[in-house]
Amino acid sequence: MKIFSPKLIGILAIASLCSCVEDRLDEGVAGDQSSGQDKIIHTTYNAVKGEMLVQLSEEAVSNLEREASRAGATRSGIQPFDAALDEIHAVKFERVFPYVEETEANLRHHGLHRWYLVTFDEDVDLNSAAERLAEVGNDVSLVQFNGRVIKNFSEDVVSFNEVWGGAVPQIGTRADDAPFFDDPKLPLQWHYKNTGDETLVKPIKAGADINVEPAWELCAGNPNIIVAVCDQGVDPTHEDLASNMWVNEAELNGAPNTDNDGNGYKNDVYGYNFALDQGDLTWNQANDNAHGTHVAGTVAAVNHNLTGVSGVAGGSGNHDGVKIMSIQIFSRGYEASTAQVAKGIVYAANEGASILQCSWGVKSGAYTSDEQYEQTRGLEAQAFRYFNTEKTPARANSPIIDGGISIVSAGNNGRACSYPGAYAQVVCVTSLAADYTPSTFTNYGTPADIAAPGGDSFYYTYNASAGEVLSTVPAPDKYGYMSGTSMSAPHVSGVAALGLSYAYQLGKKFTAKEFRSMLLGAVDDLDPYLTGIKNYTPYSSDGFYQNGSMDMSTYKGKMGSGIVDAYKLLMSVRGTPAITVALNEPTTVALESYYGDITSTMSYVLNVSEEVKEKLGMTIEQVDDHTVKITCTKQSAGLGQIESAVGETDLSREVAIICRAKVASNGGWL
Repeated sequence: MKIFSPKLIGILAIASLCSCVEDRLDEGVAGDQSSGQDKIIHTTYNAVKGEMLVQLSEEAVSNLEREASRAGATRSGIQPFDAALDEIHAVKFERVFPYVEETEANLRHHGLHRWYLVTFDEDVDLNSAAERLAEVGNDVSLVQFNGRVIKNFSEDVVSFNEVWGGAVPQIGTRADDAPFFDDPKLPLQWHYKNTGDETLVKPIKAGADINVEPAWELCAGNPNIIVAVCDQGVDPTHEDLASNMWVNEAELNGAPNTDNDGNGYKNDVYGYNFALDQGDLTWNQANDNAHGTHVAGTVAAVNHNLTGVSGVAGGSGNHDGVKIMSIQIFSRGYEASTAQVAKGIVYAANEGASILQCSWGVKSGAYTSDEQYEQTRGLEAQAFRYFNTEKTPARANSPIIDGGISIVSAGNNGRACSYPGAYAQVVCVTSLAADYTPSTFTNYGTPADIAAPGGDSFYYTYNASAGEVLSTVPAPDKYGYMSGTSMSAPHVSGVAALGLSYAYQLGKKFTAKEFRSMLLGAVDDLDPYLTGIKNYTPYSSDGFYQNGSMDMSTYKGKMGSGIVDAYKLLMSVRGTPAITVALNEPTTVALESYYGDITSTMSYVLNVSEEVKEKLGMTIEQVDDHTVKITCTKQSAGLGQIESAVGETDLSREVAIICRAKVASNGGWL
């Protein structure tokens, strides 16, 4: 890439802003030139001292670019604006997003080139500085306090050795139900395959998992798919992560402390530490709690390597897992600013990530609508939209999807979904315990999109930590347990990455909107489990004390579309309809319905291999020429063929047979 100082940018053809984005963030407001109060967004709460974000008008940016060669490094070259900079004792004035030739058209298309960061004397009152900058007039569209992002997680990891004494326990499984991969701790990852084994944790129900094992038979990942983990730093040296880390080869093999690839960042080998504005990641410093490394392991710990745990999209042991890019926004207790987070999200998109995994957010109730969130954290909201939407072909997130998928945790306050998870532009993930019930801490509500296992240590009555999510953590522990919507979200990110990997394998392409719809439709129904009262040990979340019980009916329709199902997503990518049957319940299936409006005089047969029958414990009874009755005694999935004939032409239609503990009243998913 070729990078230029923003002070020396030549006048480029400015792409018109995306027509579908008409809100205040993109258009800006002229405002009352005498006060400019309506231009100011966010508050001084948790804002960085001595910094202010400014969105300039399109005309002001053009003037700035024309005058930049005559302006000093601390000024814009625009007299009214420079006068305001002088008054607040500004020491630096720079674009938030560095100018890079290959990505500039995309930035301009979304208006991100208009955002600038002003650095000034920390003794200057933030409100006074904002008011003075907003008074400039039409050159300034918006002024935003540079607030810090909130971690919204604090739980320390419980080491594997603390729970099991260092030895891997032999959890009871049938001889014909051996783990799919040889990773020794995989049988303890109930969140991938839940057999209902009460020697692991109580309470637990078989099938309360993401149904990933049958999906692995078809695809386990693809290194062309990149997942950006926007979190604490990921340990790139971890024995179970190293070979699945995204690597910037130009920086790895280039001169140190040099922007070898010209993307605006130095030493960004495995991603970038936006919290400390450096290429070197941190993951084991004071106040770090292994969060980023744990999240990354769920997405893509290396599979089938006789080591540690498995990852949802970690490959099959043949260097074929998806890649993890570390976008570090928390370090040593330091929380990144809005500008740093936005830069991280845009960096991830520009470097080819298809999935953005975010397990952080503000407290529940801080924002109550998308409009309020956009007006308060405008730059962050624009960065999410940038990641999600289509880029120029040369800088697309991936060749198989025209944009990206942002996946965000719902939050852990036991109340309404927090932002940015509640933002309509992202996929909001709630959390479940090992028995399908909502986790005691999970946020929920109408913004929730989908659910996944996240553990629930306050609920379990036996071996509570083992009912959390087991994943990678930095040395010396290497593996450990955590719970939260922070842990449920990476399950969805991993499943999404697995779906994109399968699309890559099949040579299929989707729009981001299409793929998001497929992801949210690839679920198992939760409502049958949301009955009665759930009791648990009281705990405190941010000073909010729970009462120890939850009415499950409160959560109906508020946990998302259902619990994510990896196999169903792959079937959707494949274009194969599914027959979903309930465990141990005979299910009558009209085979002719899978052929559309074809004549009813034909006869149909469902053919399934003996291997699939054994895996599902399946029996098939032919009721008549059009109908079969299926019974399955094992929760799994496999492929079959509905066969028929027209004249002398044989017909065959592939279907998937999926057995889960319970099935929606509409007969399941097609």
